[in-house]
Amino acid sequence: MGKVNLARVDERLIHGQVMMTLSQKSGVNSIFVVDEVVAKDKFMRELYKNAGSRTGQKTIVVTPEKANYYWDEFQFKDYNCILIAKTVGVIYQLVKNGLPISELNIGGIAQKNPDVDLLVTKSVYLNKEDALKLKELNEQYDVKDIYFQATPSAPKSSLKDVLKQFGI
Repeated sequence: MGKVNLARVDERLIHGQVMMTLSQKSGVNSIFVVDEVVAKDKFMRELYKNAGSRTGQKTIVVTPEKANYYWDEFQFKDYNCILIAKTVGVIYQLVKNGLPISELNIGGIAQKNPDVDLLVTKSVYLNKEDALKLKELNEQYDVKDIYFQATPSAPKSSLKDVLKQFGI
């Protein structure tokens, strides 16, 4: 049975030194990129698979639906992965559908709506809806370690500190 060693939200998905460092995390033998658009575009899918292979890890690009199926039917076989998605919403749905995640790193989310998105760390904009999803994942779905950190060498911000910015 496989497992998710680390889940990460980062709009850039696989990129540079961040992924090189994260892919060396103990026990990791694969990278799962979970994104509807990338998985359905042959060129983009191959681009991300090639980028991921530079880390030395097998890279699998799937839609959220396929990720759920692959967990439900095969428990990710023998893949101990870093699972990457562009949004909190994708991670939220995967966990609600039964994918067990214990560590979630929020690495990079750009501002989409200046009226509702709050800069919570140097590289993360978050809206209250996503903040509440993260709180729910932590409290109701056993995602115990949720933190904000753009790069492995950057300081971490805790979920508790970020939620305070929303008065939660």
